Amino acid sequence: MKITVVGIGFVGLPLAAAFASMGNQVYCLDNDIEKIENLKKGIMPISEPGLDGLVMEGMKHNLLNFTNDYDEALADCEILFIAVGTPPGDDGSADLRYVESVAHTIGRKIARPLIVVDKSTVPVGTAAFVHKAIQEELEKRKTSVDFWVVSNPEFMAEGRAVKDMLEPSRVVVGSDNDQVIEKMRLLYDPFMKKTPRFHAMGVSAAELTKYASNTMLALKISFINTVAGLSDLISADVEEVAEGMGSDPRIGPEFLHASLGYGGSCFPKDVKAIIFFAQKIGLPKPYINLLKSIEEVNNYQKTVVPRKVVARFGENLKGKKFALWGLSFKAKTNDMRESAAIDIVKHLTAHGAEIAAYDPLAIEEAKTVYLKEFKDVSYEKNDKYKILDGCEALIIVTETGEYRTIDADAVKKSLKNPVIIDGRNLLDIPTLKKAGFEYYAIGRGDALDWQNIVLKLEQ
Repeated sequence: MKITVVGIGFVGLPLAAAFASMGNQVYCLDNDIEKIENLKKGIMPISEPGLDGLVMEGMKHNLLNFTNDYDEALADCEILFIAVGTPPGDDGSADLRYVESVAHTIGRKIARPLIVVDKSTVPVGTAAFVHKAIQEELEKRKTSVDFWVVSNPEFMAEGRAVKDMLEPSRVVVGSDNDQVIEKMRLLYDPFMKKTPRFHAMGVSAAELTKYASNTMLALKISFINTVAGLSDLISADVEEVAEGMGSDPRIGPEFLHASLGYGGSCFPKDVKAIIFFAQKIGLPKPYINLLKSIEEVNNYQKTVVPRKVVARFGENLKGKKFALWGLSFKAKTNDMRESAAIDIVKHLTAHGAEIAAYDPLAIEEAKTVYLKEFKDVSYEKNDKYKILDGCEALIIVTETGEYRTIDADAVKKSLKNPVIIDGRNLLDIPTLKKAGFEYYAIGRGDALDWQNIVLKLEQ
C-alpha cells in the first residue's frame, strides 16, 4: 500500500518506519523543512531504541520517503495518517489547530478516494470534525471525492515506540464502514501474525478508548504513589505492598511502581483532556472528582524529592549543591516534557540550591528549552560521577539502567554527605546502609518528616 504519515515526531516517525518495514511505500510529510532535510541525511529528530536502524533500512530499500510536498505525498495514496501534535490548551482541552490545518489541506489537495486516519490523540468527536473540514474544502472546489475518516489511536510508549509498533498490544480502529475496517485490518495484519489483536468498533468508542486507557494507567501510578505516602508514615515498604497487590491477576503488577509521578507527552495531556471533555458534556461531579484527583496526586508527587531535601538539609539551601542523575521524564528518551526534573530544579533553586545535572540524552533539551532560565544549573553528559564533587547529596530522577549499579565508594568519596535520594527506588537498601549511606526513596519507610514541609513556591 502507499501510505502517508503527516507529522514526523514521537508517533509519526516510528509509525512510518514500521509500516515501511512491512513492505509498504511510505511518505513522511512534515512542514518543518529542516527536519525533513535532516531525515534524508539519516539525522533523527528524536531518540528511540531501534529507530535509527529501522529508518535507515526503509530508506535503503526506497520504501521510506521524506517530503514537505502534499501533492507528492498524496499521489496514489491509499491511507493517510494524521500524527501531528495536540498539545493541551490553558483549560486542559486538546489543541486541534494542527489537526484542523492538516484536514483543510487534505480537502484542498485530495484527488482520489482516501482513508484519513486520526492517529494523534484527540477527543471524542474529532473524526466528525476532520470529516467536516475536508468536506468544506471539497465543496469550495465544487469537487466530489470519496473519503473516510477513521480513529486509530496509538498505544506507543516513549522509549519503546518501535517495539510497541512492531509488536502492538492491540490495534483499535473506529469506523462504521466494513470495507474500510477490512483495509485497516490488512494493513496491520503483518504485525499480528502470532496473536490477533485487532479491535473494530465505533468511531466515538475508539476515540474514548485512547483517553480511557492512558487515564487508567495514570490512575494506577497516582494510586501507588498515594500508597507510597502511606508507607512512609507507617514505616512500610511500598515495594512489598506493590508486589502483594500485583500478584492479584485482577490488578496485575504493571504500573505499580512508586516513583516521581508520570510525565511525557501523553499521560499529562490526556488526563487534562478527559477532565475537560467530561466537564464539557456534563459528567456528574463525583466522576470528575476522581479524574481530577489523578492529576492532583501526580502534581504533588513531583514535589516529594524537594520536600525530602528540605526535610534533611533545611529550608535555606543557599551555598548547597545537589547532583541530579536524570533529566528526561523517563529512561531511553531525550523527552523532558512534564519531567519531574523540572519541578525538582524549580523548587530546589527557589530555596537557594545549585544543581549539577547528568543525563546521557537530554542535556541539550534542558539547556535550550526546559531549564534555560535557571542559571544555577550545570550539566554533564559523559560521566555521571564527575558531577558529584562538592555536592550535598545525589538525587536519582530517572530509571536509566546505568544508575541501577553504582560505585558506592566513588559516590561516598565525592559527596560532602553520604546521602542518596532515590526517586525511582532503584537501589538496594541493605547494601547502601552497610556502606554507610543515608538512603531516602519513595515509600520505603524513611524517617524524614517530608509530608509536613511547605515549599517556597507553595507559600
